[in-house]
Amino acid sequence: MLKETLLLAKNIRTDGYDGSLEAYRRAGGYTALEKVMKSMTPDQVIEVVKASGLRGRGGAGFPTGMKWGFIPKDRKPTYMVCNADEAEPGTFKDHFLINNDPHLFLEGMILGSYAIGCNHGYIYIRGRSVRPAQRINEAIEYLYKAGLLGKNILGSGFSLDLTVHRGAGAYICGEETALLESLEGKRGQPRVKPPFPATHGYNACPTSVNNVETLACVPFIVKEGAEAFKKIGTPNNYGTRLVGISGHAAKPGIYEVAMGVSMKQIINDLGGGVRGGKKLKAVIPGGSSSNVLRPEEIDIPFDFDSVAKAGSMLGTAALMLFDEDTDIVELAYRTILFYNHESCGQCTPCREGTFWLRNLVRDFRENLGDSQKLERIGRVSQQMFGTSLCALNDAAAGPIKAFVTKYPEEFKKHFI
Repeated sequence: MLKETLLLAKNIRTDGYDGSLEAYRRAGGYTALEKVMKSMTPDQVIEVVKASGLRGRGGAGFPTGMKWGFIPKDRKPTYMVCNADEAEPGTFKDHFLINNDPHLFLEGMILGSYAIGCNHGYIYIRGRSVRPAQRINEAIEYLYKAGLLGKNILGSGFSLDLTVHRGAGAYICGEETALLESLEGKRGQPRVKPPFPATHGYNACPTSVNNVETLACVPFIVKEGAEAFKKIGTPNNYGTRLVGISGHAAKPGIYEVAMGVSMKQIINDLGGGVRGGKKLKAVIPGGSSSNVLRPEEIDIPFDFDSVAKAGSMLGTAALMLFDEDTDIVELAYRTILFYNHESCGQCTPCREGTFWLRNLVRDFRENLGDSQKLERIGRVSQQMFGTSLCALNDAAAGPIKAFVTKYPEEFKKHFI
């Protein structure tokens, strides 16, 4: 029977823990910050994060220490930006952390800011996330009062201010360069890369954009060391993941597991399998932008490399379960409707591709499909891959092509 491996959710699972500064410090919080301020240089912080093998938890899985190492040392100002937008359908792990233990990721953000030489950081969160934004602002206010933010933190000579920025709710602003455009007060559209944010980010200054869960891992790594972090998980996939189980699960919710445990076990042991005793029909493993998997494909390690090898991606570790009664065509239509609506329209293949996929899937939904339209969905999807400035194009095309490829019989039922 699979059990949780508690690292990030340890405090949250403790009875009576309220996420306040006092409760966090009683649980050992900010001891990593004290250690760094007294005895570590910025480069040493970067090196320990590099040595831990921590990969970004926002979806791409890029090594965090390497990202911080790209920041130039001879250019000022430098910025740390936390991406707390969490717009991926099916994903709710970051707000789980923010609502229940906000100081965990804030300590990580302060440590990261120190590492890259940032004196003003930004937390980007969508406007409709009212409670999470309030929690962050309240926590930041207490940090200033405690001398853990502001001028000369803990007498170290290092100063840092944090600002919460409320976005207007565009999915595209989860992409780091579109987020930076929005942060600058512009329309949220992805930038041409290169140059990359590490050298030309916020206000054309060196910038590191990191996810909430990623930053929440940093205090443990700094306090306990890289090797302690690497004892959890599997090679190249170290640490834990917060898995958000939703859909037709018997026990939906957030669970923390060591990287590399079986996806099938996570679904059955933690998620309780499919509700109502029904059969499992489909699994989306990492949020709506990851390709669907059939039930016979889920007995694999739940980590970046294994899920990619299975033809999908770990993404935000948002496991969505669908039972035997699910209409795959309806699911595909709702998916492409979302991406067509959220496309910023800047790149023609994405703007037009999502439009045509939406119309083609809609025809099947209305029992107007045929073999030519089925073939056309595959062709349009294929022509979209790798042809836009950001990953939204692929995030739209990949899942639709996977639905058609893995469940062709579902679409053929809707032929004229």
